[in-house]
Amino acid sequence: MALKLVQRLSVVGQLGVHRGVCSTRLLSTISVGQPLCAGCLSTSAGCCSRRQRCRTLQQDSGRRSLTTTITREPYFLGSSSGGLHRDSELGFRITQLHGPTAAEEQEFKQRLDSCSSSRQVFTLLRSLGIMSDTMAAAALHRVADLEQAGNSLKDPKVLEKDTIRSLCYQLEQDSRRLTDAGLVSVLLACTRLFLDPWSMLMVRLVSESQERLDRGQMTVEQLCTLGQAMLAMEGPGCVMLMQVMEQIQKKEPSQWSIEDLITVYRLLQGGVAQDGKYRDLLNAMHTHAVTVTSRMNPAAVSGLLGALVVLNQTQVMPLVINLCKQAVRHVPHFTDEELTVVLGGLMHFGHSDHYFVEAMERYVPTMTFTSHPETVTKVIQFFSRRNILSPTVFDAVAESFVYRADDYSTSQVTRQITALGRLGYLPPNAGELFRKVESILRSRFSHFQPRMVLNLLHSCTLVERFPVNFVSKVFSSFFLQQLQDQGTGIDRIFLAQLTQLYMTLKLECPFYEGPKLLRKYRVQSFLMSGRSLETPVDAHLYNSVKTGLVDLLGSRSYFGSKVLTPYCYTLDVEIKLDEGGYVLPACQNDEVYKRIALCIDGQKRFTTNKRQLLGKEAIKQRHLRLLGYEVVQIPFYEFENLEDKSSVVEYLHQKIFPHTFRLSW
Repeated sequence: MALKLVQRLSVVGQLGVHRGVCSTRLLSTISVGQPLCAGCLSTSAGCCSRRQRCRTLQQDSGRRSLTTTITREPYFLGSSSGGLHRDSELGFRITQLHGPTAAEEQEFKQRLDSCSSSRQVFTLLRSLGIMSDTMAAAALHRVADLEQAGNSLKDPKVLEKDTIRSLCYQLEQDSRRLTDAGLVSVLLACTRLFLDPWSMLMVRLVSESQERLDRGQMTVEQLCTLGQAMLAMEGPGCVMLMQVMEQIQKKEPSQWSIEDLITVYRLLQGGVAQDGKYRDLLNAMHTHAVTVTSRMNPAAVSGLLGALVVLNQTQVMPLVINLCKQAVRHVPHFTDEELTVVLGGLMHFGHSDHYFVEAMERYVPTMTFTSHPETVTKVIQFFSRRNILSPTVFDAVAESFVYRADDYSTSQVTRQITALGRLGYLPPNAGELFRKVESILRSRFSHFQPRMVLNLLHSCTLVERFPVNFVSKVFSSFFLQQLQDQGTGIDRIFLAQLTQLYMTLKLECPFYEGPKLLRKYRVQSFLMSGRSLETPVDAHLYNSVKTGLVDLLGSRSYFGSKVLTPYCYTLDVEIKLDEGGYVLPACQNDEVYKRIALCIDGQKRFTTNKRQLLGKEAIKQRHLRLLGYEVVQIPFYEFENLEDKSSVVEYLHQKIFPHTFRLSW
């Protein structure tokens, strides 16, 4: 490594780099072993051909000049920036002497934010006489905002426009005179525009940034901006990025502003904090964040929640709770993107707040027809995941679905219907809603992923809407092959859904004569660990009921517990009766005339805010009745009010044998 470093120094020393570039600073950002070309470092127009030839030679040799995280080939701006000169007809100038006032800069930023195309940004720039470096950086960032499309630009030719070439040329020539804030912001903007890391502009910006970094005088915000730029150029292993993090760690998080705090979180979530790095720094930041959440604006609340999710911070519930409380104030003021992140964060951490729910109930009816489809979907998904049944929210989303579903993605359609099925809720416009769902399936069936189709159809059955027109496709061998996970077979939860879907058609659609689900695709039990089509019985509630049943029936042998039926459902308690109504021992299978299924329903089988069974529990009880069981529901909210042993026995007697007198035994 030392030999390579010496070789690199000798190569760079031979380049004759003119002032404005510190050759020794290039070592931290240029990949070792990659040759530099003196022609590429020249800014004169005559070097364009040399630079192109050099680039061709480097590409032909199969070597990249810089390791980056950008998947698209960077746009080469070296020749275009060098083709302009100070006498260019474009009249704006970047200056730090007698520059624009703070009011003029603010007005410029407002006008810049109103630009809806790069052409408008260029027109705005040409209307200026002078600008500061931060104004120039803001202009480049705005072009990036408008032109970025994933890992490329929508129109790469936008960088060939004279306006942006002139701007980049001035930034290249004046790199040493840029302020720290302007320098790092320009560098970050250039990475967002995918400029060639080996163009003269980028080389000078990186070199100058290294010099400023070595002085150790950058603020937290400037360090983070520089860190984001280097992360984009070289990834988390960049030496210069490590130096940035060393300086950030030397600063005390408790002294940071909210803006600084959020900026560091965003840098860490970008990939810097991989593999548990900077754990002590994060813990100090969490501690400080808890004390300042009450002063956070909507962007800060959203940004911090999003960072906590990406960083997978599991021990931060006090911070999440505080952020949720602060979010209540900002619900009407979040942008669609911010609200989507907030709802996703609360779902990730499994938290909801009564006041937040109320704020959402007031806000949702005003936004379902105008907000982004993903935001609307996230809203109903949040209520569903938290098992919160809010007719106000669900009705508003269902109404907008009828009018907007054609513009929804297949994922958004599926998640909205799945939310209704999960809570077992039918909105007032259920007829229109499911006609729309059927229309979408008819026109876009092939666009749905197989698992989405299954989730969608299964959710329909949970609310007694039966997709008989589509099950022939679902039970086909081609569809079942698509469900398989790259040779590992079909996941058990999907097999359970297929089984329940088939059972639903047989029990509730007797007219159905379509294809059957082959036996090899059926499960034996709907009760599984993890994700399941049944909710396990609450152990404490079950034990209390069991004790009461022993007192009522006289012996533990007269009822079965957790009985798996031939129909895949598991009964919490089963009681068998003969034709005369006498209780039979649980082990006896002869002379059974009636079977009573006790559903001991704890809190987890209901929505959290209303006494309504979840969709999967409602369909279970519905199917058990159709299969001939007498279903007796023992809900927690009735049983928990019983005060003593005698009241428990009397309650169970009235529930199970309401038309008989209890004998004393």
